[in-house]
Amino acid sequence: MTKNIAESEIDVNEEGYLTDMTQWNEAVAEAIAAEEGVGPLGEGHWKVIRYLREQQEKGAALTIRSMGKSGVVTTKELYELFPGGPLKKSSKIAGIPKPVGCI
Repeated sequence: MTKNIAESEIDVNEEGYLTDMTQWNEAVAEAIAAEEGVGPLGEGHWKVIRYLREQQEKGAALTIRSMGKSGVVTTKELYELFPGGPLKKSSKIAGIPKPVGCI
């Protein structure tokens, strides 16, 4: 299905996660963040978003624990930046599939 995000038609699944990572850009990230009640996106958010996209390209499994050990942010900072489901929200904003461990 498609959804209009940041004045672009974006392919998403039933939960709103992008199904085509190439359709992602910073404007899309800002729009999704606003929908999710996160933002405005600051440098801490962007560090997490860039890290998630890099890890996705490598095919790495993402967990809150691995994020906390990444050196990018602490687990506490991740929860502060993306309250109410930090990995789920940050992944959606980063335009990557929902991590397997997220409900």
